[in-house]
Amino acid sequence: MSLASVLVVEDERIIALGIQKRLTSMGYAVAGLAASGAEALERVAALRPDLVLMDIRLEGDMDGIEAAARVRGQFDLPVVYLTANSDPETLRRAKVTEPFGYVLKPYEDRDLQTSLEMALYKHKMERRLRENERWLAATLGSIGDGVIATDEAGRVRFMNALAERLTGWPAAGAVGRPVTEVFPVAAERTREPVPNPAVEALSTGQPAAIAEGTVLIRPDGAALPIDDSAAPICAPDGRVSGAVLVFRDATERRRMEEHLRQAAKMEAVSRLAGGIAHDFNNIMTVIAGFSDLILSDALHPADARAHLLEVKAASERAAGLTRQILAFSRKQTLLTCALSLNTVLHDTAGMVRRLVGAHIEYVTEPDPRLGLVTADPTQLTQVVMNLVLNARDAMPGGGTLTARTALVRVGGGAPVPVPGLPPGEYAVLEMSDTGVGMSDEVRERIFEPFFTTKGPQNSGLGLSTVYGVIKQTGGDVAVESAPGRGATFRVFLPVTASAPEAVVTAGPDRGTETVLVVDDDPGVRRVVTLLLSQKGYAVLDAGSGAEALELLAAANRPIHLLLTDVVMPGMSGGVLAERVRALRPGARVLFVSGYSEDALVEQGLAQATATLLAKPFTATSLTRAVREALDRRQ
Repeated sequence: MSLASVLVVEDERIIALGIQKRLTSMGYAVAGLAASGAEALERVAALRPDLVLMDIRLEGDMDGIEAAARVRGQFDLPVVYLTANSDPETLRRAKVTEPFGYVLKPYEDRDLQTSLEMALYKHKMERRLRENERWLAATLGSIGDGVIATDEAGRVRFMNALAERLTGWPAAGAVGRPVTEVFPVAAERTREPVPNPAVEALSTGQPAAIAEGTVLIRPDGAALPIDDSAAPICAPDGRVSGAVLVFRDATERRRMEEHLRQAAKMEAVSRLAGGIAHDFNNIMTVIAGFSDLILSDALHPADARAHLLEVKAASERAAGLTRQILAFSRKQTLLTCALSLNTVLHDTAGMVRRLVGAHIEYVTEPDPRLGLVTADPTQLTQVVMNLVLNARDAMPGGGTLTARTALVRVGGGAPVPVPGLPPGEYAVLEMSDTGVGMSDEVRERIFEPFFTTKGPQNSGLGLSTVYGVIKQTGGDVAVESAPGRGATFRVFLPVTASAPEAVVTAGPDRGTETVLVVDDDPGVRRVVTLLLSQKGYAVLDAGSGAEALELLAAANRPIHLLLTDVVMPGMSGGVLAERVRALRPGARVLFVSGYSEDALVEQGLAQATATLLAKPFTATSLTRAVREALDRRQ
């Protein structure tokens, strides 16, 4: 039986004593009796009972309903009305005070006891619920994230202090408002609204999150970068009764990520500079040493020729190293055309088999459905060779290297094999080996320049070159590997609708036309002039754009070709080409540049009479490019 104490408030003394006796017989402790509302408040303050049994009709200025309201407000005690009044107005007033029970006279002891016990239990549960709410509010208030809870209609029910600071909304003003008003989110770049995750969680019943690059728009118009997620609050029957939104200020995270990115860039630049210095110093040592031997008086002519061949080979190594560095940085000159990866595999098969050796089986599996891609065939051949070399080194004891091609579609419900790869059709070149494989740490760094696990004899530029060429061509590279399970590299290139270009047969490289050579480097200008003069061309040369225009104005003969560097002080090659065309409308233009992304190159090549020769070049490639530029149709 309950040992709860009850304060009886009844202005009829005899009735009050009768109630006291009946309560005592039920096992309750009667804390005291009160005959008025004012006395009831005094007794509650002094005696602190567990429950107040209140008659509605009391003598004096304060009736039972008003007294009950004060008891609830000041002392948080349950009140049970015991009265003979049941008219609608009395009931309406009584309901406002939120009583825990309402017993009409006359009553049975069992009904009274049930009402008292239910009131005590309900009050106990309410108190526990409030304690839990206070505990939860304190917990949510102390965590490092903003928290907003909504009801099933998406109206704000709760905000912790951090949510108030981040949104700029005080909780008192936010509660009851739509969460989309208190927590408006937009794309950082466009400021266009994005779906609210709390609304998504309410509508789908599933957790939701916002995309990277989303900002919270505060009432003052300021934008705050945030990380955010939302989850539905589900009732036991599965019904979504609300949502909880958890978010934080992403400013510090972004600052740290940028700091880490910069640190990683500086480390990569340091490694790149060290690798370049090492390789170029070796090359320059060869060139300088053999040049000194050639210039010595005691050298036999046959030895001089052999040493010159060494100098030429070293210069070719230097040019190759430069191309690899530009490929990694995606700034090399690409001479693209429409081609098939199947053709590349076919044309390189013999070279690959000689390269890998007899201990490695080379298998090709071309897909006949493969589409065409737009790429530089020379660079794609280099990609294949670098992947083959990497696979060969991973199989020192022999194995199988399989080259496959396939046509895949990305997007439209299809899985994305490489993050960030745009939707569309891709031709895929896959190289799979049965070698030693790679650890996760190695796999994450394989495309870094000068990173190698093969010792100092390897430059570490092979796979970084692959990555640079493919990214510059508009594709991407993915790799799968594990220790002891081999490696698979997949090259994705977007399919083009262009038809394959016809092969142009090289013609004679001699001529009698007049060529105007413009380059600010005297050495380059001198060697170009000598090489073209040997082939029969009439050559004029200038060291700047202004000098070239003066020479052109003084010349009384036609100028058939302008061969100009792109990047020069004072006047660029692109501007010079426009001036020359105005003075000599029939003149062709051949740009010379080692930097493909220069806007002036693109501008010049947009003209039908302009072509491009990439530095460094050989005598053969120079004279062939000049001949092709002169023979090219208008």
